[in-house]
Amino acid sequence: MARDEKLKQHWEMVSQKLSEQFGDGEIIDLEGIIYLIGVQELGKINRKFKKDDKVNLMHIAICRLLEPYGYYEFSHFDDDGWPHYTIKEELPPLKGGEQSILMKEAIVNYFIANDYIKV
Repeated sequence: MARDEKLKQHWEMVSQKLSEQFGDGEIIDLEGIIYLIGVQELGKINRKFKKDDKVNLMHIAICRLLEPYGYYEFSHFDDDGWPHYTIKEELPPLKGGEQSILMKEAIVNYFIANDYIKV
């Protein structure tokens, strides 16, 4: 099976499973999944977040997702328990579709590594 086809299949597995678990009958989109990963990484699951917090949660998720690719490195937790990352390497310029593919691949790898999906 081609790499793109495998990614598509694995992405559907992740999307479907998360949507069933958290989507209340709705399909969760890429941004929603990134937000869920941010909440998971913060570890404060049963909490309401302000708009600024939601942006920060998505930033945490992106850093965590791109860490295995060498773009970010975990630095520390602050006094409130929020994880912080440092930039190791700038992301290359990517077109919208390329960004989406990179993030979907990183998300799939994240959920495989955390045994959320089996491939």
